[in-house]
Amino acid sequence: MHDLKALRADPAAFDAALKRRRLPPVAGQLVARDEERRAAMAGLQEAQAERKTLAREIGQAKRKGEDSAALEARAVALRERIATLEETAAALQSEVDDVLAGLPNQLAPDVPEGADENDNLELSQWGERPDFPFEPRQHFELGEALGLMDFPAAARLSGSRFVMLRGALARLERALGQFMLDTHTGEFGYQETTVPLLVNDAAMYGTDKLPKFAEESFRTTDDRWLIPTGEVPLTASVMGEILSDAALPMRLTTLSQCFRSEAGSAGRDVRGMLRQHQFTKCELVSITRPEDSEAEHERMTRAAETVLEKLGIPYRRMLLCAGDTGFGAAKTYDLEAWLPGQKAWREVSSCSNTRDFQARRMNARYRPAKAEGEGDKAGKVAPAFVHTLNGSGLAVGRVLIAVMENNQQENGDILIPEALRPYMGGQEVITKAG
Repeated sequence: MHDLKALRADPAAFDAALKRRRLPPVAGQLVARDEERRAAMAGLQEAQAERKTLAREIGQAKRKGEDSAALEARAVALRERIATLEETAAALQSEVDDVLAGLPNQLAPDVPEGADENDNLELSQWGERPDFPFEPRQHFELGEALGLMDFPAAARLSGSRFVMLRGALARLERALGQFMLDTHTGEFGYQETTVPLLVNDAAMYGTDKLPKFAEESFRTTDDRWLIPTGEVPLTASVMGEILSDAALPMRLTTLSQCFRSEAGSAGRDVRGMLRQHQFTKCELVSITRPEDSEAEHERMTRAAETVLEKLGIPYRRMLLCAGDTGFGAAKTYDLEAWLPGQKAWREVSSCSNTRDFQARRMNARYRPAKAEGEGDKAGKVAPAFVHTLNGSGLAVGRVLIAVMENNQQENGDILIPEALRPYMGGQEVITKAG
C-alpha cells in the first residue's frame, strides 16, 4: 500500500504525488485520522495498564477481607472504556486502511506528464513494417477465410468475446506459448511455474486487483476469483514471506489462461480476438531487492522484446504517461506490435515496476545481507519490503494476431515465422487445407 510513516513525515509530497495522478489531496485527512487512532491507542494502553493495577488491588483487598465493591465498580467501568477505545481504534484504522487501499502507486520521477494514451512517449521502434502490394486483411478476416477461426460457434457456447481456433491456427497459438516459455526460461533464467487459476481475496488484494478492479474479474460462487493474469498467483506466491537475500532476484514465468470481464469496454474491439473474456498469456514476474528493481525493469522489458524480434514482428516501446500508468505501477513500458490489417500499433506487452506497492499490501519482505557492524544483538538485520515487477512475455492471442497480419499472403495463406516452425512440425505455411 503506502508508507504511513513517510506520509506523516511529508504530507505535501504525498499530495503532490496524487496530483500527478489527477487525484485530490488526502494527506491531511489521513494524518488527522491517524492521530486520532494513535490517541485512542495511547488511551487504550493506559486503560489496560490501569486494569492490571486495579486487578492487583482487588485481589489484595479480598485477601485482607476488605470491601472491594468500589474497586470492582471501577473495574466494570474500565472494561467498558477499554471496549470503547478498542472499537474506536479499530474503526479509525479501518478508515485509514480503506482510503490507502484505494490510492494508486506513486509514479516514478521519469514518468512523463499526460492525460491519456495519446500522451505516451515513444522511446524506440524495431523492424520494418511490411509494404504489401495488396490491401492487407485483419486477422479475423484471414482466420475465417481459412476456416480455422470460429467466432459463431464460440458465441453459441459462451456468448460474445470468445473464439474457437481450429487446426493449424490452434497449433500456432500453442506453438507461440511454448516458444515464449522456452525463450524466457532458456535465455533469461525465469523459472517455469504452473499456477492455480482460482485464487482467494488475499491474493487479489495483495496484487492490487482488489478492491478497485473487482468488477473487471470473474468471481465464483464459493468466493474465489478466476485470475485476470498470471501475475496474481506468481506474485502472491511470496505473500507473507520473509525471503533470504540470497534468494533474490526471483524470476518466475507461467503460461496460463486468463479471464477478464472487460467491464467498461462495450463497443471496443468487438470484432476478432483483441479483447476476449478468456485468453492465454505468458507472464513474467520478478521479486527483487529495492536497489535492483529499476535495472530489472529494463531486463524484463528486453526479454519481452526479444520474443517479438525472434518472430520478426515490428514493434515500438512506449513509456506510459502519468494519466495512462496503471493503478499499481510506478512505471510502465508498453510494447506495441504493428498490425497491418488495422494499420495501427496495438499493445502486446505491458511491463511494470510496482516497487514496494504490492509488497506492502501482501507483506512480502526479505532480510538484507548483513554488512559489518549491522544487525541487532542477535546479529539479525531487520527485514525490508521487496520490490515486485510484472510483465507480459507476451499476450499469446495478440501476438498470434500480429503473426497472422504481418505474414499474410495475397491468397490468404499465412507464412509461419522460422522461429516457430520447429514447434509446428516443420510446417512453413498455413493454407485453407490447414
